[in-house]
Amino acid sequence: MSLSQIQSLRLAAVLEDCSDQLDIVGLTLTVQINREQSITSAQVCSSPAHVHNCEHLQCMSQQISELHHELEERQSFTSLQDVVELKEQEKKTEVLRREAKQDLEERKQSLRICKEEFQRKNDKLREIDWQVRDLKHQLNEQSSKIANKKKIVEKSTELQLQRTQKETMQAEELLEVQRELLHEYLKEEARIHEESEKFLQNRLEELQKQLQHWQQCTKQMLEEKEQQLNSVSCKRTVNLDRLSELRRKYRELEQVVFEDRVEQEMLRQEQEKARTAVKIQAWWRGCMVRRGLGCFKKPEDDKKGKKKEGKKKKK
Repeated sequence: MSLSQIQSLRLAAVLEDCSDQLDIVGLTLTVQINREQSITSAQVCSSPAHVHNCEHLQCMSQQISELHHELEERQSFTSLQDVVELKEQEKKTEVLRREAKQDLEERKQSLRICKEEFQRKNDKLREIDWQVRDLKHQLNEQSSKIANKKKIVEKSTELQLQRTQKETMQAEELLEVQRELLHEYLKEEARIHEESEKFLQNRLEELQKQLQHWQQCTKQMLEEKEQQLNSVSCKRTVNLDRLSELRRKYRELEQVVFEDRVEQEMLRQEQEKARTAVKIQAWWRGCMVRRGLGCFKKPEDDKKGKKKEGKKKKK
C-alpha cells in the first residue's frame, strides 16, 4: 500500500524519533551491562535478560531503519507487513513445535514404560536362566555322585538315577516353559511395535489434516483481510478526493472573501477621501465666508469704499 509524500514524511519523522529513542535505550543498557561486569568480576557474562533486551532493541532498530528507508524511497510499508507475517508464521511454527515436542514426550514416556516392562521380563528370564544353570550344575554334581556310588549301592543308585531323571524332566519342562514365555514375549513385543507404528501413522495423518485445515483457515483469513484492506483503501481514496474537492472550494471561497475585503477596503478609503474632501471644502467655504472673500464679499464694504474714494476726491 503506497502513501502520499506528506504521510510518508510524517511517518519517517516519527520512525526517526523512535530510532533515536531506541538507540538511547540501547546505550543505557550497554552502560548498565558494562557497569555490572565491572562490579561483579567473578561473573563471566552479563545477565541473559539484558543481552536478550539488547538483541531485541538492535532488531527493532534495524526494522525501523528499513521501514524508514522504504518510506523515504517508495512511500510504502511492505517491510512492516512482511515482519508481521514473519512473526505470525514464527508463532504458528512455535505452536506446532511445542505440540510435536509434547507428542514426542508422550511417546518417549510410553516407550520408557515399555522398556521398563521389557527390563523386568528380561530380569525374570535371567533369574530363570540362572536357576536352570544351577539345576544343571546340581545335575552334574548328582551324576558324579551316582557314578562314584554305583559300585557300592546299586539300588540306591537306581533310585538316585530315577530322581535325577525326574529332575531332568522337570528342568526340561522348565526350559520349555521358558521358551514358551520368551515366544509369547516376542509376540507381545511385535504386537506393541505394530500398534505403535499404527498409532504414529494415524497421528501423522491427523497432524497433516490439521495442517491443511490451518492452511485453509489462514488463506481464508488473508483473503478477508485483503478485501477489508481494499475496501478501506477505496474509502480512503474517496475521502481523499472529497477532501481535495473541499480544499479547492475552501480556497475559492477564501479568494472570494479576500477580494470582497479588498473591494470593501477600497470603497471605505474612497468614502473616507470623499468625507475628507467635503470637510476641507466646508472649512474653506467657512473661511471665505468669514473673511468675505470672493463671491462671499459683502455689499456694505463696497459702499464704504466708494464713500472714501469720494471724500478723497473733494479734498
